[in-house]
Amino acid sequence: DSMKHSLIAATKSFFRRRGILIDRYNCGTSAELRLVRMLDANRVDLVLDVGANEGDYGHRLRSAGYAGSLLSFEPLALAHANLTRAVVGDWRWEVAPRMALGPADGVARINVAGNSASSSLLPMLASHAESAPASGYVGHEDVPIRRLDGVAHHLIAGSAAPFLKIDTQGFEREVLEGADALIPSLKGIQIELSVVPLYEGAEPWLAMHELLMAHGFELWGVVPGFFNPDTARMLQFDGIYFRP
Repeated sequence: DSMKHSLIAATKSFFRRRGILIDRYNCGTSAELRLVRMLDANRVDLVLDVGANEGDYGHRLRSAGYAGSLLSFEPLALAHANLTRAVVGDWRWEVAPRMALGPADGVARINVAGNSASSSLLPMLASHAESAPASGYVGHEDVPIRRLDGVAHHLIAGSAAPFLKIDTQGFEREVLEGADALIPSLKGIQIELSVVPLYEGAEPWLAMHELLMAHGFELWGVVPGFFNPDTARMLQFDGIYFRP
């Protein structure tokens, strides 16, 4: 056993020096596995993936064992096309028509980031661009914007316990404002929260936390997110909330 443990330690050390971390796959080491356990515990049957980009979030849920339905929303034209191709063959994962979600129906202009995932309907602040230079805006697109309340879809209509994930780069409160009628039926919410202002007009994390508490949700988990690579200060994290 001691020889086995020594070999494992040496192997981990070898890869760690090369920037690769090897660790056990369990609830203590995997945020996705913890989330799937939470979804199972709350009998979630549908995940609404708002701000899906090219589907990374959905793929991570699937790899961690989530077998329920997924409905993804993405406003960027290229990311939406790639997302649509990515779900082919997964009959329980569907992609909504290209749209942004917000407080009112209409047309909006989204700023396209160089890394795609940091694209936002809000202006980006220097605190974000300085921490991730590749995320700077490189263009914009006009996109339809809809209230989530007004999206008619068979997966939403047939869900008994939906879970809403929002990753919209500072536009999270506006998405919630467009989901007033849906919120009472939600079993849980995962939402990106900013510790440091990164987008102009974005709601601070504590105000969002208090809003979700007022809607009857409790904080179940925190997932560290975007951080400053020079200082290691965390700039964003995901809060996971469920009803008691």
